[in-house]
Formats: sequence, structure tokens, C-alpha cells
Amino acid sequence: MADSVAVVILNFNGRNYLEKFLPNVIQNSDPYEIIIADNASTDDSVEFLNNTFPKLRLIEIPENLGYAGGYNYALKQIESDYYILLNSDVETTPNWIEPVINLMHQNENIAACQPKIKSFHDKDYFEYAGAGGGFIDHLGYPFCRGRIFSHLEKDKGQYDDNIPVFWATGACLFVKSKAFHELGGLDDKFFAHMEEIDFCWRAKNAGKEIYYCGESTVFHVGGGTLKAESPFKTYLNFRNNWLLLYKNLSRGEFESIRKRRKRLDILAAIQFIAKGKRANSNAILKAHRDFKQMKNEFTQSQKAGLKHPEVYKKSIINEFFAKGKKKFSTLKF
Repeated sequence: MADSVAVVILNFNGRNYLEKFLPNVIQNSDPYEIIIADNASTDDSVEFLNNTFPKLRLIEIPENLGYAGGYNYALKQIESDYYILLNSDVETTPNWIEPVINLMHQNENIAACQPKIKSFHDKDYFEYAGAGGGFIDHLGYPFCRGRIFSHLEKDKGQYDDNIPVFWATGACLFVKSKAFHELGGLDDKFFAHMEEIDFCWRAKNAGKEIYYCGESTVFHVGGGTLKAESPFKTYLNFRNNWLLLYKNLSRGEFESIRKRRKRLDILAAIQFIAKGKRANSNAILKAHRDFKQMKNEFTQSQKAGLKHPEVYKKSIINEFFAKGKKKFSTLKF
């Protein structure tokens, strides 16, 4: 019996993206089921879906639970061997599903996987959220093959392979349903941003593998819900990064990097002020305050979270800004 696959699109006030990209997803995803989970949108998304795509299954979430809570709510109601968590601002390509499912089917230890993520606006280049697969440095800073900080590489076929990575992007996340539920799904407390890294890190600490499949490609707009300059996005990124570290590092590992990370965050706040973005600077300070209040709600890992081979043992900040290493190929793991 063939594996069942459900493409699940979480929508929040994204009527324009649904109108633009959903026909493409439908065309390229046959014969798999497509489900829209609406996160209590206040625009006319639900009306549009009911009128334009009445045959699609629609799950209406009673309140906006964010990316993490929204998907947890929806996926509890969906029976499938594989879930594909797909952002509403993604353009798919023909045969985008099969290579990833085949790869995951062949290796029962793979919990999650992502395709190649390229920019919708400049299709020769990788896109910020995921690019050629996610990694992390020993201080907890995420980066990707094809994207280090804001520097994006041109796709020249250098990442057409299938390899284990540290994390797979939530913009287009293939995940085995059994692993998703066994690991407790996404962490609702993250609301949005880095919850997929947390999920992947927990999976790796549990002995699972995370993969990148370069045989499949999608194009991502990015920033569809929160723009890059949004103070709320800054807040979520900094707060959730601290939660990510606290949850997935052993106590000794966390304490060994805590002071260094705090100094770097203070430097980031100062840089925002220098750029005239005081609201973003204040968001970092609020993120620290809220992390201190929230951390007692979590249990620290009993395993050494930095021992995985996909953890870069140097500082990606130093490599990028001080040494000018802007391509993944220049880093030595």
C-alpha cells in the first residue's frame, strides 16, 4: 500500500497568497490531499476558499495559535503517513513531493526533511528560510547552506545532493506523522519562529535524522506574515532562540555559552539603535525578560545537544563578519 501524504497549508490573513499560489500547489500535488488550516483569519480567506475551492478540506482554528499551535491543532485531526507543512507563499514545481517521500521512505530513521528552497523573487538564488538545508553553530546561531545571515548564494547546482542536516525549514517541512506525534509535535509556547529548529533538535537528541533533498525544489516569497524589519519578529527570534538553547542543551552546555550569547545580543540591540530602530532594540530586551520568566516552564535536556556532527564548532558570527566567509563551502566542519 502506498504511503499517504497530506499537504497542509496554515493560513493567516493570506487570501492574496492563496489566490496566487494554491492553484499551483493543486496542479503539482495530485493525487495527494491538500488541506487548508485557517488560523482564525480576519480577512476574507475562509469565504474565498469556500467559494473558490469548495472541494478542499478546510480546518477552521477558533483562534490564532501561531505557526506552532496552529499546526498542532490541525495535524491532530489529519490521518496520514506523511505531513507536508507548506507556507501559503510557496510556489511548487512538478514532481516536488515524490523525491522527498522516496528518500524518507528508504530511511526509516528520517523524521523530517526539506526540499531546496529558492527565492520566488529571484529564482536563480536561494531563499533565506531554509535554502540548502539548515545548520547551527556552537553558540546557537542558525544558518543554511546557501544562506549565511543575509548573504544568499546563487544556485549553481552545488546543493543538488541529499544529505543529513541539523534542521529543516518550516516553510516546506516534510515530516513523518508517527515521529511528529511521538515527539510531541511543535512547541506551542514558541508561537512562531524557530519552532521547526526546536522540533528537529529534539528529534536529533532522540536519535532521529533530519535530511535535505536537493532533488526537489520550491520557491518561497518569505516574510508573508511578519516582515523582516518587524519588532515583533525580532522579539520572537531572540526570545525563541534562548528557549531553543535552554531546552535542547545540557545544563553545562547552556551555562558555558550563556554569557557570550548575552553580550552578543546586547551588541545587536546597540546596532539597532545606531540604525534608528529603537523598537527592535527594545524587542531584544523584552525577549530577554520574557525568556527569564518562561524558562522555568521547560525542562533542560539531559543529553549533550552540541555533539551532533551538523553543529558548526566555530562562531558563525566571527567567520562571517571578521573573516568574510559568506559561502557554506568555505566553512570547515
